[in-house]
Amino acid sequence: VVLRPADANEVAEAWRVIMGMRHDPVALVLTRQAVPTLDRARYAPASGVGKGAYVLADPPQGLPEVIVIASGSEVALAVDAYERPTGEGAAVRVVSMPSWELFDRQPATYRDSVLPPEVRARVAVEEASTMGWHRYVGTDGAVIGMHTFGASAPLKALQTKFGFTPDAVIEAARDQLERRRDST
Repeated sequence: VVLRPADANEVAEAWRVIMGMRHDPVALVLTRQAVPTLDRARYAPASGVGKGAYVLADPPQGLPEVIVIASGSEVALAVDAYERPTGEGAAVRVVSMPSWELFDRQPATYRDSVLPPEVRARVAVEEASTMGWHRYVGTDGAVIGMHTFGASAPLKALQTKFGFTPDAVIEAARDQLERRRDST
């Protein structure tokens, strides 16, 4: 089981999950990047880590139009992007997915409550390989991730060059929404 927590709250919760696991090998993958500790009075509690993925932020009313999925340090980027389109009227859900393995073990009803099948506009954000993320965004979903190897520069410069910015996530979400609206 791989666990990629997004902030200090998720790290603490990941330790609780690990201590309760008896027979599974676990890799706890932490970032070297400075990530913010999310305000859990504003966003969902980190207790969803044990289920592998959970709704971190949701639109104020109704179902989301687009879902942004991330794990580890990329969750902060997804939250930054969430703050902007939500203010512009788009109904966005942010899903923190620290563990594919734990999420895939959940009943279909739980998985569908986090990633409703009827919401097909989805974007995953992964600063490493895009491999595997289409399982959660669908064949038409967008994955913002790396397709190359070997770039070297200051982190902020690389993030901008490869599209790991709130603006790039927002643009991918808008593209997903437009594609869905055009197909109906």
